[in-house]
Amino acid sequence: MKKTVVFIVFMLFISSIFAQQGNKRIELTDVVGGTFRQETGVGELRSMPDGEHYTQMNRERNMVVRYAYRTGNPVDTLFNARTARDCTFETFDDYMISSTGFRMLILRGRESIYRRSFKTETFDYDVRRNMVKPLTETGKKVMIPTFSPDGRMCAYVIENNIWLKKFDFDTEIQVTKDGAPNQIIYGATDWVYEEEFSVTNLMSWSSDSEYLAYVRFDETQVPEYTMQIYGDGLYPEYYNFKYPKAGYPNSVISLHSYCIETRDTKLLNVPVDKDGYIPRIAFTFDPEQLAVMTLNRHHSIFNLYYVNPKSGVSRLILKDENKRYVDSDWINALQFAKNSFLYVSEKDGYAHIYQYTSTGVQQRRVTQGNWDVTNLIGLDEATNTVYYESAEESPLRRSVYKVDGKGIKTRLSTETGTNSATFSANYAYYINRFTNVNTPLNISLCETKTGKTLRTLQDNAALKTTLGGFAYKDKEFLKLQTASGYELNAWIVKPANFDASKKYPVMIFQYSGPNSQSVTDRFEVGWEQYLATNGIICVGVDGRGTGARGEEFRKCTYLKMGELEAKDLVEAAQALTQFAYIDGKRLGIWGWSFGGYSTLMSMSMGNGTFKAGIAVASVTDWRYYDTVYTERFMRTPQENANGYNTTSPIQLAKNLQGKLLLIHGTADDNVHFKQSLDYAEALVQAGKQFDMHIYRDRDHGISGGNTRLHLYTKMSFFLMDNL
Repeated sequence: MKKTVVFIVFMLFISSIFAQQGNKRIELTDVVGGTFRQETGVGELRSMPDGEHYTQMNRERNMVVRYAYRTGNPVDTLFNARTARDCTFETFDDYMISSTGFRMLILRGRESIYRRSFKTETFDYDVRRNMVKPLTETGKKVMIPTFSPDGRMCAYVIENNIWLKKFDFDTEIQVTKDGAPNQIIYGATDWVYEEEFSVTNLMSWSSDSEYLAYVRFDETQVPEYTMQIYGDGLYPEYYNFKYPKAGYPNSVISLHSYCIETRDTKLLNVPVDKDGYIPRIAFTFDPEQLAVMTLNRHHSIFNLYYVNPKSGVSRLILKDENKRYVDSDWINALQFAKNSFLYVSEKDGYAHIYQYTSTGVQQRRVTQGNWDVTNLIGLDEATNTVYYESAEESPLRRSVYKVDGKGIKTRLSTETGTNSATFSANYAYYINRFTNVNTPLNISLCETKTGKTLRTLQDNAALKTTLGGFAYKDKEFLKLQTASGYELNAWIVKPANFDASKKYPVMIFQYSGPNSQSVTDRFEVGWEQYLATNGIICVGVDGRGTGARGEEFRKCTYLKMGELEAKDLVEAAQALTQFAYIDGKRLGIWGWSFGGYSTLMSMSMGNGTFKAGIAVASVTDWRYYDTVYTERFMRTPQENANGYNTTSPIQLAKNLQGKLLLIHGTADDNVHFKQSLDYAEALVQAGKQFDMHIYRDRDHGISGGNTRLHLYTKMSFFLMDNL
């Protein structure tokens, strides 16, 4: 029986019921120009093997200095571009230190390729001789330089081939020869692995430095996507790259080992489906055990194998099978110790940590409860203590915990909100990053044993002072009860001069993608505050499919991704109209990428709920998107044609209601510009009027120069005119 729809508002947390003390209006230039930008770092602090010291690049980017964790005092200078012999540069971008500390790699001239991949000029710095020289004699930039465990060698990729540098003999060897753009890749990854598995390096050294294992990609049969680059000239150019769309061929992958002594290469016949994936390889502490992690194309079966690099013999160590899909993020998080390993599984309905012996026998279940682990930090093997982050307190919040060898759990983070931690190599110290809805990021260095804060590294005091001059209201958290019976987490931002007797338009903010979260207890002053300043109430909503609420809530959208998400957004918007101060005839929605897709779906399924919407860089049909992401949640179009049809904004274009602004960058290698073009054509043929704005040669992020200010000005004017 259908029950009467009831709207329930439950205040989880009210940060401020009054406007801030200042009276200055928030302008769009403040939002886009960085007035409210948090200082999110203090420079990267990298633990040294002893766990008592860390290294850091100085602000001038010309030195690497070693510091003591406990005091924060500098101990010595590991590299100085001004005093190093034969150094031809004054500044650099990054650095790497070998395990012995005798060699460093200095990286400069970074050249981005895609979202995560890049190549750089790379220099070898001999610490003992204080001498700098190019890593390679080819004169070319390199990718993914990787030290051997003994620090005496380095493997790297140049133009899709693996090269090897032996420092002792100052020799360079080309390991592979047939690598070629859009054909064969060694060691590095193809576009879809980089984008969806977040991996750019599939090389691994054995612990005795005698073998180098690597994955080979054969992209020959992957369809090629052509992207037009208009530039400033009279004639555009074309950029071609391999992009496997849902249901189409992936790269053919194979696993190999290279023997340093004999220079022989061996094909390792790991049991992986012909169209399956190897998202990660990693040698364990045993040089005869190469851990190879595989997924089938459906992502429903994860296997962990140990493969001998000499014989090629493989053994199945762990199998995790899911009726929907295995989250590949937990494959990347799997951690090896000398006698065990840690893995996060959702086999009981929530993400929890399990510890296994090195042979794959479960030793213990480290965490349990009706809540999700959100990050596996690591294992202190000396005490068998596991460190992690979780949403145990609330899906909106994160805390840092440890569980010792006896199963005793201790909460390390002391503040309520969103916490994350990075530990020293010996787990004696950790850097905690804390924020909540009315507290900008605070970064502190803590002692693990006592929980004592040794010093504050960043408190964003300047930002707090700046905020005091502006008039605005902090976010408030709500729970919305939908007509379908689901309780959704939400936040609301009201104008500083809010008057409950008035009627306000509403703009819904959302992303809605699988395992994402837009509603969390963290600080942010963004576009929502500018809109609120101009009389538009803003509401963020997390519907079904989003994270930190258990596997069923996360994965109930399986095979129909986008349908339930849109339904929840429509019903959340309708529920909001029961507030007396909300004008139910002036509801808007917007989003970027998956959020743009959800905007289009909601405006097509909402039967006029939304008066206006903005969709930026949107997917418009899952057939257009890549194999790894799409098939994880939808399987292939050949297997799930109905699911693809019912979740396609292109096929639902005739049902679109409300004023629409469609925005895309023409050089978007992720969600291709063609998606918006084909959707626009579907609207034209359906007789639907809409607005569209294009950014020339901009990628998925649509930024650079004055672009962001122009973009948000365009969207703001659209809302003022139509909402």
